[in-house]
Amino acid sequence: MSATAAPEVSDSAKRIAAEGSEAARVALAGGRDAAPEILYFLATDRAARVRAAVAANAATPQPADRILAGDGDAGVRAELGRKLAPRAPQLAGAADRRQRLGWETLNALVADAAVTVRRVIAEELKALPDAPRALILRLARDAAMEVAEPVIRHSPQLTEADLLALIADPPAPATLTAIARRPALSERLSDAIVSTGAVAPVAALLENRSAAIREAALDQVILGAAQHLAWQAPLVRRPVLPPGAARRLAGFVAEHLLEALAARPDLDTAVTRALRERVERRLEAPPPAGGQTPEAVFENAGLQGALSVMAEALAEAAGVPAAMVGRAVRLRSAKGLVSLCWKAGFAPRAATLAQTVLGQVSPTTALAPSPGGGWPLSESEMRWQLELLEEPEA
Repeated sequence: MSATAAPEVSDSAKRIAAEGSEAARVALAGGRDAAPEILYFLATDRAARVRAAVAANAATPQPADRILAGDGDAGVRAELGRKLAPRAPQLAGAADRRQRLGWETLNALVADAAVTVRRVIAEELKALPDAPRALILRLARDAAMEVAEPVIRHSPQLTEADLLALIADPPAPATLTAIARRPALSERLSDAIVSTGAVAPVAALLENRSAAIREAALDQVILGAAQHLAWQAPLVRRPVLPPGAARRLAGFVAEHLLEALAARPDLDTAVTRALRERVERRLEAPPPAGGQTPEAVFENAGLQGALSVMAEALAEAAGVPAAMVGRAVRLRSAKGLVSLCWKAGFAPRAATLAQTVLGQVSPTTALAPSPGGGWPLSESEMRWQLELLEEPEA
């Protein structure tokens, strides 16, 4: 027999294939020296375990694989995908008829209705440096995140342009979160995720320690963090914060995160001192006789989205009519809301909450606290803004 001749089919193999126990048929189907005729015969075996063993066998002929691609059991099809996916670089564009048949079979599995089949293929292809781009792009746009996420997060085949296209037109909301978790994310991709303002993706981006984020993007997130508490803790935990962003965060961060922020070694001395003073004031301050302070009521209402409670607390603390606060809200006056917080005796960080939550001012146009954590407007300008709000609307 020549070196390329097919293995001879023994009588015992025929007998096992036709009449053997399921365990014996599984062993026969998984044998690397099994004859193609036997594997082809077992590809239609009544037991899914046997067919799965045939699907996983590298010696199985392509026509049998083609049959198994239409098997009624998703587990069998998944085994076939697990075998064929690593061969994708060799199968794609091959001239050999058998390899072309294998490529067609793999593409059929990528389009399989069962998520488990597509997920297995995605896991096999996610880290291949020479995986066919057509398959990678198709898997990355899968609406099932069990399929898309492994490829989005790990495939070297996806370019920055590919990922920007996914951000612009995500097949599923969680697509953005998967991109945000990708290692070594570029500043351009981080900018694109921040610009969406989506809560979960931005939080995932902040938690991605290898992501490069520009200071301007961090500033936008810091302003939005007044409305989205989920952003504050990952901001405080960022491994590197530009000095400007750290100072702005220091003027805004929620009370329970003060100590963690004050412990950062990359803050300048003045900011650290101011933070520690805030921590000490919080620890030393006696509880108010009536429960929470007006500022605490205002901040807690803001974090819960209770706008009417925010407006009432602000008006009461500032000693102004409720209509005056309502006017600032209707006008979406960032300067007016900052000035009302100043008159109320609130800390500058409360003004960010007033603008982005109560006034629905965009984080991109909201006034951030000064670099030292102070008010963004001068006292004279804030007094003038309050006078404007006292005048009735035309």
